[in-house]
Amino acid sequence: MKLVTSESMRAIDSECINNVGIPGLKLMENAGVGTARFIEREMKPLAGRRITVVCGKGNNGGDGFVIARELGSRGASVGVYLAGHRDDVAGDARVNLDRLGREAVVELTDGRSIGGLVQAMTTSDLVVDAVFGTGFEGVPRGLSGTVIGQINLSARPVLAVDVPSGLNATTGVAEGECVRATWTCTMGLPKTGFYLHPGKAWVGEVHVVDIGVPPSVIEAIGLKENVLLPGEAAELLPDRPPDAHKGTFGRIVVIAGSVGYTGAAALTAESALRSGAGLVTLGVPASLNDILEAKLTEVITRPLPETESRALSPDAVPVVREMLATADALALGPGLSRRPGTQELVRAVISEVDLPCVVDADGLNALSPEAIGARAGSAPLVLTPHPGEMSRLAGRTVADIRGKRQEVARAVAVNARATVLLKGEASVVADQDGEVYINPTGNSGLASGGTGDVLTGIVAALLGRGLSGIEAGALGAYIHGAAGDAAATDVGEISMTAGDVLDRLPRVYRSLTSQRGAKRGAGPASA
Repeated sequence: MKLVTSESMRAIDSECINNVGIPGLKLMENAGVGTARFIEREMKPLAGRRITVVCGKGNNGGDGFVIARELGSRGASVGVYLAGHRDDVAGDARVNLDRLGREAVVELTDGRSIGGLVQAMTTSDLVVDAVFGTGFEGVPRGLSGTVIGQINLSARPVLAVDVPSGLNATTGVAEGECVRATWTCTMGLPKTGFYLHPGKAWVGEVHVVDIGVPPSVIEAIGLKENVLLPGEAAELLPDRPPDAHKGTFGRIVVIAGSVGYTGAAALTAESALRSGAGLVTLGVPASLNDILEAKLTEVITRPLPETESRALSPDAVPVVREMLATADALALGPGLSRRPGTQELVRAVISEVDLPCVVDADGLNALSPEAIGARAGSAPLVLTPHPGEMSRLAGRTVADIRGKRQEVARAVAVNARATVLLKGEASVVADQDGEVYINPTGNSGLASGGTGDVLTGIVAALLGRGLSGIEAGALGAYIHGAAGDAAATDVGEISMTAGDVLDRLPRVYRSLTSQRGAKRGAGPASA
């Protein structure tokens, strides 16, 4: 699904109002009615429910006035509070304020009136936050900041209208008080900041309200940022035809490992198998082959020429070339070491490989974006750097990258003619055409040795099934994070290991295939 910034959402609203001919009052009505319907679904029956709606003076408050009116008409007992004076409300918001009637809205202007709000919230089944919307930036000050703080102190379920008040919808940053929502009903399209840290922690469960924006308007804006939702992830997952054989599902070659880093090689190869690859062949330094042959029952191992330090030698290039002749995808880099001879091998392979490839870890350390961009092949290439590796690829500090993850990933992807999967909090996937996906899954337990090797195997398997670089990167990040979330549920983020993530891959794939099967089977089943 497309994501919008504050600026692009303003452009969409403006286009609808000024050129398409949809009045702002109609967009506000659709927003309020859609949100009220969502509340009714979550809290049904509404009769007897006590709901407090806290509104600001702008259009977000206008949405809140519509919500209050709709909830009241559906049987709820609704209290409406305005953070400010009635006379400061103008435009479409004023129209909907007046429709409620003067006596229906309590103005919050001093400590005593705020005390009334606090009392009302303590007995409410739900608090609706409609103070600030998508255009908010900075720090909530004065009365508004106090009101936001009291909403959080109420400890009641909170539904944020469009965006939690106090949150920058573009950056996901809250510079001061910010509403911590149970749900966020956002208008038209989800906002970029919902999937970035720390915003991800404030929005709760995100629900998108259709406010009647024509698809042509969204297409004309040229949005480049996306989030992969569960249903979309399920649809990207390749089919498994019943008449298939192991070659149908991809032949994956993994070139990985050095002394002390056999685990990286094993995790990558096993992950590719767990992600549906038909055949996985692992090339490792010759002296390590027996270890991995014993450990990996289902993986084919291939001993390769090595250096005295038991890392891969440049002499292995002809053998790797032979292995790749019948392969569908290559995973290159996990645990290879930074030995000069091994780095020479990496550069030689990348310069001539013309099949889908994912490069990670020490594979990345051997390359520059210019060298990657100058490769002979045009097949999909996915790079999976963590912020430290990205710092070298981008020529920017880790601190600078942290605040500009989409921008930096996009720039490196263009320079390298590749897809870049920048790992870390809210992993970002960008391709050379400027498309960006912000991954919605994952947790801090993934900040553990070996989890990146699991990700590399997932991406390699998806590339081997014919997905494009951006598809394999976005879906791979989603699956990896979802497996991490499943592991966190079972063992906790503190104790999670890469093996725990690997072990939960079947659960994630089973869930995705079930979702797709249910969707595709809905028609015939109901006939």
